[in-house]
Amino acid sequence: MTWPLPHWQAAIVALVLGLLAYFAISNQALRHERDELQTSNSQLTGQLDWQNSTQRAVADIDEHRTKELNDAKNQIDDLQRAVAAGARKLQLSATCPTSGAAGVADATGPRLTDAAERDYFRLRERIETAKSQIAGLQDYIRNVCIK
Repeated sequence: MTWPLPHWQAAIVALVLGLLAYFAISNQALRHERDELQTSNSQLTGQLDWQNSTQRAVADIDEHRTKELNDAKNQIDDLQRAVAAGARKLQLSATCPTSGAAGVADATGPRLTDAAERDYFRLRERIETAKSQIAGLQDYIRNVCIK
C-alpha cells in the first residue's frame, strides 16, 4: 500500500499543528508558573527587607542603650572610687538621738557602714540597669513593634 504524497503532507501538517498546540499550552503553563514565582519572589524580597530593617533598628537600639548603661556604670564606679578615696562624701540625712551626757570632743559625725555604702552603690547600679532596660523596651516598641 502506497500513500500518495498529499496524505503525507496532511499527516505532517497535522503533526506539526499538534506539536504547536502542545508547546503553546506548555508555554502558557510555564508563563503562569513564572508569574506566580515572580510574585512570590517579590513578597519574599519585601519580607526580607522588612526583617533586615527591623534587625538594624534593634541593633541600633541595643548599641545606644548599652552605651548609656556603660556610661552610667562608669559614673557610678567613679563616684564609688572617689568616696573610697575620701575625695567625695555621701550625703545622708541622719539624726542622732540625744544622749544624757555631753558629746565627746573627738566623735565623728554620722556615717554609713561599709556594707551600707556597698549596698548603696549596688542599688544605684541596679536602678541604672533597670532604667536602661525599660528605655530599651520602650524604644523597641516604638521603633519595631508599632511600625
